[in-house]
Amino acid sequence: MKSVKAYAALSAEKPLEPWQIDRREPGPEDVEIEILFSGVCHSDIHTARNEWGGTVYPAVPGHEIVGKVTRIGEAVSKFKIGDTVGVGCFVDSCRHCNNCNDDLEQYCENGHTQTYNSPSQDKKTITLGGYSSHIVVTEHFVLHVSDKLPLANVAPLLCAGITTYSPLKHWNVKKGDKLAVVGLGGLGHMAVKIASSMGAEVTVLSRSKDKEKDAERLGAKHFKITSDVETMNSLASTFDFIIDTVSAQHDYNQYLTLLKTSGVMVILGAPPQPSEVSAFPLILGRRSLVGSLVGGIKETQEMLDYCAEHNISSDIELIKMSQINEAYERTLAGDVHYRFVIDMSTLN
Repeated sequence: MKSVKAYAALSAEKPLEPWQIDRREPGPEDVEIEILFSGVCHSDIHTARNEWGGTVYPAVPGHEIVGKVTRIGEAVSKFKIGDTVGVGCFVDSCRHCNNCNDDLEQYCENGHTQTYNSPSQDKKTITLGGYSSHIVVTEHFVLHVSDKLPLANVAPLLCAGITTYSPLKHWNVKKGDKLAVVGLGGLGHMAVKIASSMGAEVTVLSRSKDKEKDAERLGAKHFKITSDVETMNSLASTFDFIIDTVSAQHDYNQYLTLLKTSGVMVILGAPPQPSEVSAFPLILGRRSLVGSLVGGIKETQEMLDYCAEHNISSDIELIKMSQINEAYERTLAGDVHYRFVIDMSTLN
């Protein structure tokens, strides 16, 4: 075992603080990575504060990881020491169920292993994430990262990027489709960038006008205020797709009638409490309300390559590790454009 520096939540009520954790020595198929940048996802906050339940303390969040390979196992063939690599939201799966065989490891029928606060496949140890100096990951779950884009800006692609890319690809969003994005945050701004790059006509739906100029800069053609009743009524039956990225409690029914017949609304945000959904907007318009997780490893690599080719990365604010608790509060207040990323060289 190797002792490394980290930041951890020791309870739901306490701020994150410096901590030492143990990483396993690389096995034959393992890659050891020195973490350079770690993105801050809203899921990190939910986990650190046990808002979804089941947090095992001490918890080390972080699943938007970019770094350099420092050691490899003897059977590793895809990576070499010094390679720039990424690690996303999960680090293992059973690798033999139907979904794993179809490159859908994120839906592993036997339970994939998330990058943090998740049982390893041995069902004994709990994973610890990217708020640390190093991580050891099985080769299959490590991704190649291009040096074409700023590495700090690439880190959020490992969650926010693939979370939005995967449903856009699955539902075949294409040129001419009318697509609305609910919420212009970490997920929402990536949805706008990627959907517009695919040729969709993107509308941002927001509670206030504060981010209208940003929405246009990111690629949106329209910006509409959801608190305006007349505006919402005028948008009835307008969109082929709606991507809902909001993780706070809100009313899905408000948006369902904005879909055309056979339109699809994709839920990406995960509010802590269940939401009531009326059957009538679904039935009367043959509309679909669906959810989507991140992509599998093959699709995540495809996304990283696509973003490098199209010059797409996340808009970030780079912070020191010591600023993480402040960053959590600012994320909850919506005071970030659009993703915090930790410079892990500041981990002391």
